Amino acid sequence: MKKHLLIICMAALLPSMLFAQTTISGNVKDNNGIPLIGVTVAEKGTTNGTYTDADGNYSLGVSNASAIITFSYIGFAPMEITATGTTLNAVMQDATTELTGVEIIGSRSLNRSITESPVPVDYIDIKKMSDNMGQLDVNQLLHYLAPSFNANKQSGSDGADHTDPATLRGLGPDQTLVLVNGKRRHQSSLINIYGTRGRGNTGSDLNTIPVSAIDHIEILRDGAAAQYGSDAIAGVINIVLKKSTGEFTGGVNTATNIAKYRFDDETFDGNEIQFNGNYGVKIGDKGFINFTTDYLFHGATNRANIPADWYPGNTDVRNQFGDAEATNFSTWLNSEIGLGGGATLYAFGGFSNRSTNAFAFTRVAGESRNVDEIYPNGFDPIIQSQILDKSLSFGVRGAVGNWNTDFNNSYGSNRFHFYGDHTNNASLGAASPTSFDDGGTQLAQNVTTLDFTRYFKNCLSGVNVAFGGEYRVENYKIFAGEEGSWQTYGPLIFSIDSVFDDYGIFAGLDTSYRPGGSQGFPGFRPSNEVDKYRSNLAGYVDAEFNFTDAFMIDVALRAENYSDFGSTVNGKLAARYAINDQFAIRGSGSTGFRAPSLAQIYYNQTFTNVQNGVIFDAVIANNQSNIARALGIPALKQETSTNGSLGFTVTPGNGFSATIDGYYVSIKDRIVLTGNFYNDDPIIGATLDEQGVTAAQFFTNAVDTRTYGLDFILNYAWYMNNDSRLTFSLVGNINHMEVTAVHTNDLLEGKEDSYFWQRDSAFLTASAPPYKINFGIGYNHKKFNAGVHFNFWSKLLFYDYDPKPYWYKSSITVDLNLGYNITKNLSLNIGAVNLGNAYPTYYNPDGAKVGSEDAIGYDPYQTESGGSWDAVQMGFGGMLIYGKIGFKF
Repeated sequence: MKKHLLIICMAALLPSMLFAQTTISGNVKDNNGIPLIGVTVAEKGTTNGTYTDADGNYSLGVSNASAIITFSYIGFAPMEITATGTTLNAVMQDATTELTGVEIIGSRSLNRSITESPVPVDYIDIKKMSDNMGQLDVNQLLHYLAPSFNANKQSGSDGADHTDPATLRGLGPDQTLVLVNGKRRHQSSLINIYGTRGRGNTGSDLNTIPVSAIDHIEILRDGAAAQYGSDAIAGVINIVLKKSTGEFTGGVNTATNIAKYRFDDETFDGNEIQFNGNYGVKIGDKGFINFTTDYLFHGATNRANIPADWYPGNTDVRNQFGDAEATNFSTWLNSEIGLGGGATLYAFGGFSNRSTNAFAFTRVAGESRNVDEIYPNGFDPIIQSQILDKSLSFGVRGAVGNWNTDFNNSYGSNRFHFYGDHTNNASLGAASPTSFDDGGTQLAQNVTTLDFTRYFKNCLSGVNVAFGGEYRVENYKIFAGEEGSWQTYGPLIFSIDSVFDDYGIFAGLDTSYRPGGSQGFPGFRPSNEVDKYRSNLAGYVDAEFNFTDAFMIDVALRAENYSDFGSTVNGKLAARYAINDQFAIRGSGSTGFRAPSLAQIYYNQTFTNVQNGVIFDAVIANNQSNIARALGIPALKQETSTNGSLGFTVTPGNGFSATIDGYYVSIKDRIVLTGNFYNDDPIIGATLDEQGVTAAQFFTNAVDTRTYGLDFILNYAWYMNNDSRLTFSLVGNINHMEVTAVHTNDLLEGKEDSYFWQRDSAFLTASAPPYKINFGIGYNHKKFNAGVHFNFWSKLLFYDYDPKPYWYKSSITVDLNLGYNITKNLSLNIGAVNLGNAYPTYYNPDGAKVGSEDAIGYDPYQTESGGSWDAVQMGFGGMLIYGKIGFKF
């Protein structure tokens, strides 16, 4: 790792090459003749760039008089103009969803820009932001850029250690729909079952798409099931891929964590190295093909070496606690080819291969799950995974009569294959192998859509009508591991103890046996295997009525029919009123739904669980299993929601802008994973004993929740007269979620604590913090840029197994970035995330700070992770320092 940092430092010291430069100046306006402040003006293929001032003027040094100059600005279509002299003016057009392929979510209108949307949409310029931040993957970038987006790093959570569960506004990972270039993307085959945010949910793995392939990301922060279908209760994330041609961009990025909080000496771990490249080729007048290749290695971290005086009277729960090791390779393409007659053939897709290693809970010497002949000092099982993700979307856009049409087919699949290493099957004794193939899961999805859109210019002040249909087929599989990964051999006796009654009279012998299966992650059994399909047919209509230039209403209606549970119809009404050019009010109301995923319906496994420090075998029973029916667990049905939002936008044109939006989301029949029902239960205890398991859990429509909050984004840019710019940003999310009802049945009356108890409820509501706020200051001067961000993380409440409450104190972390364009083709950024090396501050159930004298007797088993902290939003990795070298040719 030190070599990587040395290379970057040496590169920074390389002398800049001398170039004879030409200065080009000009003015940039919108199509109404109003000067645009803060437009990014850059020379293509170089790091040369500047911004327009308060009057829309700019001055830029370029390498030659015929350089290609690019203009980009949020809400406007990007432009490229070849210079023909020393003066170059530009008129920028609104970014709409015309056949140029610019995707704007939240509106199907062909004549509406992102700034005029009746619902809140965040536009995140990934190309710019990724250079100035230490995060190297999509999830973590959005975690810091979008206040309502949360992606928690997990540890000791089985598959969730290998892919971060991500949420909007604290709702489920599968309640946010993900699109790529406006087309529905498949989800991960992983279902989060243990110790994770989003437990009981599936979700899309955003990290299968490399940052270097992305132009920008749009986040629709509003319920949109009536427009886009299932999964859009919380909102929609649209990832728009790069289209650039004639320019190679690449980077070499490296980072490392510095942990000092718990160690006498500084410890460097979590080393990261990334190589990426992107290049596009022009095809014909308007066609292109753009390629991206990305390699990312993330080393493991360990935050489990706790000094004896840190937790007085206790020993470590886990020898290894921290981020998993991961190696990810991905390649993506995006393309369009003109077919003549206004038609365009397009295709995009990618392939990702990720290999990971994550540590499970420690098995100590002398216990039944450890074979002392193999591991005399105990062992830390390693859960490995091979995650293959692939997708391809293709279609034709064009005009049929007066209607713009889009016919598309998108296929995607995700295969999650588990392996066990540095483990054993204790029932085999000393003959046990130390590695196993544990089997895994796979999800495939194929979506065919046909969309029609037409803008009626002479009706009112403009009316846009869109309608279309969708046919989707899904397939979910569980495939078994090798026999040794799940089988119990023997029986192999571990211990025989004498049992005495209350009077001290010998009552017999208690014999315990060594458990079977791979420790850490028992493999899937042949009896767990499934191969299930379902189909879905949907149709929608969406109309936008511009009654005046200032007032519009959007109405949407969507009907869907699923082959496995029936039909649903949902609607949406949204409106926007511009009081003047600087101030507008917007709001929406809608109903929504989310279909139960195939994984939630059919997932089943016998696995190792850890609760209150006790390791035992548990089964997650198939929703349609005999055990589920014996307990009265009904067949899964769709979740339903009612959404509302109201907000306003302010754009006075002096470099200041603000958006503030309140929201309300009520969800009924949320699908959750229940707590454990144990084998001493009088109803199902005998059935569980027959299966050789201690406890069982189920997926069920158990919970109603209510969420409300506020999103705010305030920006100010001060453009100075010496090619300098000073920017300020304040972005935040205030969020409150509460469980309003827990649904049991007559058979389970009085067992609410097993069904969904107080600890589970707090675990769900902590998916988003009560507030997350970021205040940033940025400075740009010619080739130099600097930025500092203050992140405010709110207090969090959890419950232990008693249950007693415990808290994480509110905290502040600071991020710093320094950047310099060394030459026209080479740039350098260095910085730190969590510069102060802050960690979560934990308070025990009695309110004493962990590590203080009042905390003696504190039990670290109370955390869900079995380590020092739960998976809280601020993370537990410590300070991260990084360096990035960027190339443009």
